[in-house]
Amino acid sequence: MKKKTGGLAALERDIMTETERELLKRDIVRVAEEYFETDGQAEIDIKRTERGYSVCLLLHARRIKKIWSPQ
Repeated sequence: MKKKTGGLAALERDIMTETERELLKRDIVRVAEEYFETDGQAEIDIKRTERGYSVCLLLHARRIKKIWSPQ
């Protein structure tokens, strides 16, 4: 277990399980579908970097949806 700068303890690891990757991808696609019309498919790439992690998500959008601002 490693201590983080804010005094909070957290478990750190270098990899995510396939199940975790699929859950993350599903959640991100769900949010993206609020802004874009997609085919529901996405690719995710997670790499360790000097500053933490690089997380890249690629999805194809047919159009950008009109967003209404809350009133």
